[in-house]
Amino acid sequence: MNKKPMETIMGLVVLVVAAFFLFFAYKVSDLQVVKGYEVTARFLKVGGLNVGSDVRINGIKVGTVIAQKLDTQNYDAEVVMSIAPDIKLPKDSTAVIVGDGLIGDKFIKIEPGTSKDLLANGDEIAKVKDFKTIEDMVGEIIFMVTDNGNGEN
Repeated sequence: MNKKPMETIMGLVVLVVAAFFLFFAYKVSDLQVVKGYEVTARFLKVGGLNVGSDVRINGIKVGTVIAQKLDTQNYDAEVVMSIAPDIKLPKDSTAVIVGDGLIGDKFIKIEPGTSKDLLANGDEIAKVKDFKTIEDMVGEIIFMVTDNGNGEN
């Protein structure tokens, strides 16, 4: 009978420690949504990009994908991103969907441009590069290998 209060206390200690580790893992894993100004980009295909995916410049997280929808007029994938307010993107920046390795998560890579004009809240990134699937890349390689330089196969 004397062990029951001790077991209850130890159980509570284990739960508190587990909650602390979950909180710590959330903080260091950089899963928080970046709050800032919103910009959009239109892609032909997003290839597994999800809401909550990172937006990165040179590997550093500067934003988060906050929404995706299909444009019913031209059937483009419209991606809305929230960019940190201290990051000022030139208007001629390029948005590219890339992946972490062959089967890694997808994210948006921003290649900053050189324009003096900056993107503002609600603006659209006009220069985009669509996601290339493995099948796309294999097809390009096969085309390059079978093309002998004179346009004949």
